[in-house]
Amino acid sequence: MESLIAMNYPRDAYEIVIVDDGSTDRTCEILAPYVRQGQIRLVRKLQNEGKAMALNDAFPLLHGEIVVVVDADIQTRPEVLRYMVPHFQSGRVAAVTGNPQVTNTDSLLAKIQATEFASIVSVLRRAQRVWGRILTVSGAITAFRKSAVVDVGLFDPEMATEDIALAWKLQRKFYDVRYEPRAVVAMQVPEGLGPLWRQRKRWALGLGQVLRKHATMFADWRTRRLWPVYVEACLSILWAYTVTVMVLFWGLSYAVGLEPLGASPLPNLWGMVIATAALLQLGTGIWLDRHYNPGATRFFFWAAMYPMFYWIVMTFITVLATPRALFGKHQHVTRWQTPRVPLLSAREQALQEGVPFGELKTPAA
Repeated sequence: MESLIAMNYPRDAYEIVIVDDGSTDRTCEILAPYVRQGQIRLVRKLQNEGKAMALNDAFPLLHGEIVVVVDADIQTRPEVLRYMVPHFQSGRVAAVTGNPQVTNTDSLLAKIQATEFASIVSVLRRAQRVWGRILTVSGAITAFRKSAVVDVGLFDPEMATEDIALAWKLQRKFYDVRYEPRAVVAMQVPEGLGPLWRQRKRWALGLGQVLRKHATMFADWRTRRLWPVYVEACLSILWAYTVTVMVLFWGLSYAVGLEPLGASPLPNLWGMVIATAALLQLGTGIWLDRHYNPGATRFFFWAAMYPMFYWIVMTFITVLATPRALFGKHQHVTRWQTPRVPLLSAREQALQEGVPFGELKTPAA
């Protein structure tokens, strides 16, 4: 809250709207003073229905045309809006994604993820922007043109990753999606293997759903700039299955007493070449991002763990999650499958409880 209020931007030029998605902690109690002082508007939902539905409920209540979506565990730098807003001077721009940097780096898993976000993620988005299309915006911080989001049908609650899904919907309608590396925010990442596994499984599921949904775009020549992004994603999945099959073949061969030829999960000549290329890529990414996160350079000392351990974990997650995404039935994949609660009813209940609720207005024509 304090970082949002302290933006280096005219205070009367932006509003802060908080969506409380049916939380059971002290969220409303903590936010109440901000509401009374007029610093924020609060939209309180009494049913927890997930991020996509929460955003869809909030969008009609917003006064501005540029909407910056920020997750609850994010701390923004003061100049974020000054870097993101100018992109929208171009009428084709529908979204500008920011540059999340990991701050909780005590555990080994967190250090590896800090390396990933400071190098891999930023390098990918820079490279994809050169081509003109990107795989996904960041759910942690992205600025949207509200009319464009409404034009493509808002966020998809049935998709496991609403950010990937919306990025593709916008680009399929020929809107421009950009990456702004100077829009740096501090973020938190899972520090345990269990939470990380669940998070990345959801990401892999969401990517598979998007690939399935947009497979027909190859019949439309106008979408050709998205084709390389699609093919790249497919190749990454194919790589995961290839590695898994080779490791299983290697293990089975030794189990029956036969030494396989040309198949070993242990680093050999080509394995070391790939590992060296990976370290060079990681180093390049950290070097590029050092302007925005000077402390990221220290994470390079943990970079060797990325191809040796982290790749393996992500590979098995991809192998397990992709079949469900590609061949499973379309359904609500999030855990919020409760009946919809009318906003007016939620507002009345909130007022009866004495908890401030955001002012609900019908959007102007």
